[in-house]
Amino acid sequence: MFNRIPAVRERGWKVIDAAAYVETWQRFGGSVATHPRVLEQLAELAQIPVRYLGWEQGGDLQAAIPTWGRHLALSKDVLKRHGKKGLFDLGNAELILPASSTAEAPLRHVGRYLSELNHGRFSGLQAQTEQLAMARAPEDLSKKFRYNQRRELRLLEEAGGQVQPISDFTSAQIASMYCDLFQRRWGFAATGAQHMPEVLERLRELLIGSVVLLEGAPIAIQLIYRVEAPEWVSVEYVNGGVDPETKAFSPGSVLSFLNTQAAWEDARARNKALRFSFGRADREYKERWCTPVPVYQV
Repeated sequence: MFNRIPAVRERGWKVIDAAAYVETWQRFGGSVATHPRVLEQLAELAQIPVRYLGWEQGGDLQAAIPTWGRHLALSKDVLKRHGKKGLFDLGNAELILPASSTAEAPLRHVGRYLSELNHGRFSGLQAQTEQLAMARAPEDLSKKFRYNQRRELRLLEEAGGQVQPISDFTSAQIASMYCDLFQRRWGFAATGAQHMPEVLERLRELLIGSVVLLEGAPIAIQLIYRVEAPEWVSVEYVNGGVDPETKAFSPGSVLSFLNTQAAWEDARARNKALRFSFGRADREYKERWCTPVPVYQV
C-alpha cells in the first residue's frame, strides 16, 4: 500500500528527462516494452505523459524507470482507468528495465512480467505465478521437428505459397492483413484493431518477420517487434493471425519456424543473446517452440 504515496514510492529516485532515460537504456539495455521509442510513441498515442525517474550512485545514473503514476509506463491498468483499454497491444511483454547489473535500485512501482534479468539490478521483485514462454535455440529443437518444419515449408511453396518480408508492405497493409487473419483465426477482433495502422506506423522500424501468402493472398502473419540492447536482442511476439482454411499447410507453424530462425541468426551474427518472448506460457503450441521462464512483479 505504501507505493500509493509518491514520496515513499520515489524515495531515493530523482526525476530525469527523456534524453537521460534514452542514454541509460542505451548504456544498460532493456526490452521492447521499455525501449525509448516504444514508450514515446505509445504514450503520445495514449496522451498520458511518461514521468522518468533515475537512480544515482556516486553521481552516476545506475538505473532508470518510465512511470505512469504508481505504475510502470504502458500499464494496461492505467490505460483502462483512462478509458483507453485495448488502445494498443504489446501482449504480456517481458519487462527489462535499464540498470547496471549490480544497481539494486528499489523498485516500488507496480509492474508485471518483470524479467529475471532484473535481478541484481532492482530490489523488491516478487515471484509471479505465471511464466513467460521464451523461444528455444534452433539446436534445442529436435532434428525431427526441424525436418518437419522444412518439409511443411517445401510443401507450401510447391502449392504456390510464398514468403515475403513484412517490410515489403505498408503499415496500412500490415494492419489490414493482421486484423483480418486474427479475426479468422480467433473469431474475435484483435486488441487495438481500431488504431492498428497508426500504431504500426509509429513503431514501423521495429517490426520484423515475414508474411506467408498462398497464390498472392496472405494466409499467416505475426506481429513481432525487435530492439537491440548492448548485450542482447529483445524480440516480442505479440500475436498472430492465420487463415484456418489453409491449416493443411500449417502456415502458422511455418512462419514461427522462419521468424524464430531468422531472429537467432541475427542475434548470433551480432554475438548477442536473444530473448524472443512468445508472451505468457499459456498455450500448448508455445510448448513446442519455447522454454517457460520465471518472471516477477511489484
